[in-house]
Amino acid sequence: MATQIQKRLFTVAEYHKMGEVGILPERGVELINGEIIEMSPIGSKHAKVVKKLNKMLGKIFGDEAIISIQDPIIANDLSEPEPDVAVLKYRADFYEDELPHGEDVLLIIEVADTTLVYDSKVKLPLYAASGIPECWVIDLRKKEIQVYWQADDNAYRYLELFHLEDAIHAKTINLELSVAEIFG
Repeated sequence: MATQIQKRLFTVAEYHKMGEVGILPERGVELINGEIIEMSPIGSKHAKVVKKLNKMLGKIFGDEAIISIQDPIIANDLSEPEPDVAVLKYRADFYEDELPHGEDVLLIIEVADTTLVYDSKVKLPLYAASGIPECWVIDLRKKEIQVYWQADDNAYRYLELFHLEDAIHAKTINLELSVAEIFG
């Protein structure tokens, strides 16, 4: 008789308790679909693009939105990803008493060097299922940006690719960015 192996999935609440008692490292892991996932190290090109986006988006949105950099959001009871960039609905308390949920997020941006497949196959469905209206995946290797919008269940209905010569017009918020400036 074959033995069935069972996984023990963790909830966001259990994940937080593990962090409070020091079982988890302070950085470098995220909870995805009940599993604690070790995040890839961040290289200099990745870090540069995230810093540029932080500066660009901060200038554009000012006090109209909160730009969250590599901070957690709660996607569901079993998932607390840490997207590279999240544009959040503005709240005067800056989400002091609770982490933002999917409905609080206007735009997610993931910067992918070695994580393109993971971001596309694992994180995008999670973001769609949590109701995040638009996600961008920046492919550092191809120097292109994939823009996904209109979440439907655990997928996005639409995808548009942008290249160095393009300007991205966000589909769900008032935002336009030059692809060349992001990579530049």
